[in-house]
Amino acid sequence: MDAQNYEALLDTIHNPIVFVDNDHVIRYLNKAAKIRYYEKRGYSNLIGKSLLECHNPLSREQIRLIHQRLLAGEVEVFLKVNPDKEKITIVAVRNVDGQMLGYYERIEKNGEAAISVE
Repeated sequence: MDAQNYEALLDTIHNPIVFVDNDHVIRYLNKAAKIRYYEKRGYSNLIGKSLLECHNPLSREQIRLIHQRLLAGEVEVFLKVNPDKEKITIVAVRNVDGQMLGYYERIEKNGEAAISVE
């Protein structure tokens, strides 16, 4: 399967997915994430930007600590339930050898998709 097929597959997921590499650089947003951050929140051109630049100092430190936990072997780390009652979890992405490639933010609302892309 090529990259275009993988992207199409990820775009069918109704929850926003923001993939970040180990340097905290945003590398991918699925369709739901683009709607959430570009259309609804007014951001633009997030690909290639540091995730840390989008957050305040306290959040940056929390991101770094979670990243260290994922590097140490945790599969995912629950972050919080936000004011919109969305559960936010940070999930490690590893290759077949177990090496961490980066992580993504999983957003769920009451077990359902946070944003519909229909």
